[in-house]
Amino acid sequence: MLNDRITVTAKHEQAADVVIEYLADKLRPKFIITIGGEVGSGKSTLAYALAHKFKKQGVRSKIVDLDDFYKISPLERKSWRRANGIESVGPDEYDWGKIIHVINDFYENNVSVMPCVDLITDYVDEISTNFEGVDMMIINGLYATKISQSDLRIFIELTYDETKEAQIFGDKEEMTAFRKQILEREHEMVQGLKKGCDLFFDFDALVDKYHL
Repeated sequence: MLNDRITVTAKHEQAADVVIEYLADKLRPKFIITIGGEVGSGKSTLAYALAHKFKKQGVRSKIVDLDDFYKISPLERKSWRRANGIESVGPDEYDWGKIIHVINDFYENNVSVMPCVDLITDYVDEISTNFEGVDMMIINGLYATKISQSDLRIFIELTYDETKEAQIFGDKEEMTAFRKQILEREHEMVQGLKKGCDLFFDFDALVDKYHL
């Protein structure tokens, strides 16, 4: 997403170090990391910290934010959700066909055109990326760990209640009764994706890793 605010702290740096250590003997060409978790939990920040640490190791990575791949644009999404009901909120809001197309471009070293939401205008722009020479894709988003091509699935444990203050401070969306319903719906669906993940982080606790 364009014009997103990212503040990397010591806990994100430490989590990135854990991931890099875990992958020391597991990396291979065209590796995909997916980072899932609830709104405001630190997915994009961890992705950013990881990408920079991998760059220092000579591993060229591309961050892909699934929030760029909603079928309905940010300007229309709130009214669309109200019109279609809370049951419409979930993975089906994403254009998975487009996401898989970008992943295939990554595997095949193609030039890929993908959406990019400008958080200032709320318009959906496009960016072009040449995947030739890109070693790794880091995909972050609510339901990122659903992606079957993922080689490493990371789950961030913080829930929407724990990140509520951060959401308000971030000013991404006003906290209303309907917004709270959306967060509760996303909470149920995201928590259901924990099974099958490889690493878990809780940024309110000590950095650690667990295996299911």
